Amino acid sequence: MNSHEIDYKIYGHDVQFVEVELDPRETVIAEAGAMLFMEEGISFEAKMGDGSNPGGSIFEKLISAGSRLLTGESIFITHFTNNGYGKRHVAFSAPYPGTIVPLNLHQLGGRVIVQKDAFLCAALGTKLSITLNRKLGSGIFGGEGFILQKLEGDGMAFIHAGGSVIERQLNNETLRVDTGCVVGFESSIDFSIEQAGGLRSMLFGGEGLFLATLRGTGKVWIQSMPIRKLIRELSTASPNAHKESGRNIFGD
Repeated sequence: MNSHEIDYKIYGHDVQFVEVELDPRETVIAEAGAMLFMEEGISFEAKMGDGSNPGGSIFEKLISAGSRLLTGESIFITHFTNNGYGKRHVAFSAPYPGTIVPLNLHQLGGRVIVQKDAFLCAALGTKLSITLNRKLGSGIFGGEGFILQKLEGDGMAFIHAGGSVIERQLNNETLRVDTGCVVGFESSIDFSIEQAGGLRSMLFGGEGLFLATLRGTGKVWIQSMPIRKLIRELSTASPNAHKESGRNIFGD
């Protein structure tokens, strides 16, 4: 199934949203709860599946829904369709501060691999599935990158990332990245999770026990502040620091 051709604009800086323009009968799919606003004439429906294979059996849809459970996402994907006359707009926002990255899948070889929680929305016809890291042991112990999402199609897809996004073009090169900071990469890139170094570096280097290693030729997208790292830093903040802050505010 060819993807619908959608136009879009991305607004904002630290907290972005993407506004999609739909012609009559055009559809965009999105994660449940991602919709920010929609104009009159657009209807939406939660479906079990991405709609990339409209003739698929119920068994195939159940398999697809079960794979989404592994990623921690809802088994349902919301389909937004312009059932009115003329162009209509619907907007989607990321669930936390950061950057929205537009991906033209046709220009990227028809396939991109992203972190399991990175997908935001895409043109109807985009296929969503999961892919497992081939190195199961390091993937499990590394904590990130064991279960990844695969986006396939020939239209536009949008992913979100925490903080700022760095796009790197590798040319038969190797790049090592904090496991939580990899947002996505082209399918031509070999991705694995490997030990960070010697025992001393692993225990006292502050970079964790594992690093993501990307090798080959293709594009890589990296996020500066993954949400898991932000949550971890906030949760480990000293309770005494909050008390001191309260004393300064109220003059106690």
